[in-house]
Amino acid sequence: MAKTAKWEITPPPNGVLLIDKVPGMTSHDVVAIARRQLKTKKIGHCGTLDPMATGLLILVIGKATKLQDLLMADQKEYTATMKLGQTTGSQDKESDIVEEKPVPELSKQDVLTAFEAYKGPFAQIPPMVSAIKKNGVRLYKLAREGKEVERDPRAVEVFDYEVSRFESPEIDFRVVSSKGFYVRTYAHDIGQDLDCGAHLTALRRTRSGDFVVDGTLTAEALKETERDEVIARMIPIQEIATMLEKK
Repeated sequence: MAKTAKWEITPPPNGVLLIDKVPGMTSHDVVAIARRQLKTKKIGHCGTLDPMATGLLILVIGKATKLQDLLMADQKEYTATMKLGQTTGSQDKESDIVEEKPVPELSKQDVLTAFEAYKGPFAQIPPMVSAIKKNGVRLYKLAREGKEVERDPRAVEVFDYEVSRFESPEIDFRVVSSKGFYVRTYAHDIGQDLDCGAHLTALRRTRSGDFVVDGTLTAEALKETERDEVIARMIPIQEIATMLEKK
């Protein structure tokens, strides 16, 4: 008979847990916290958030891991801030500036025109600093070695966007996208089109499918929450399955 890990409780919990990730943590860090609090190993997440990013992270627990691909296929909504005039290696503020250009005199209409060019389906080239594999190696590992390799474009789609603030050199925006979409690449490409470059300085996922970040448990609070209370906050598998059947 197989031995159960000391912190593995039988039967394990099953369901979906919504977490508000704080900055500085990786998505894997959140999964590790959930494993400790729930005393179970079988936990995954639906859509990686960069350490800089905050917001909605969907954890699938136990038998709910079978629904991971279906949940990851949902549309995502983000709010973000980009800074014009500076390009970085990672396309966000987490790495050094590699190029600086003066920001031209831009109107809000100029900015909206640049955003509108990315409305609908298009091909996006993933950044080097990403978890995508090239010949079996994660791109971010190659980037750490100073290597840059050709990346295959990926089919993505922007369903909706809104520029909520433009005070040069900063732009606040909201975007609703398909899976596999890199918001920092979106900001980078718009900066290129505006002829001054740009990088992402803030990112928050506010929605994924039918789930919103409002009212969710923060990753920091998860560390202090008792197992029974965490389980009580989980969404049962049957409820998730019913939601998916309606789509």
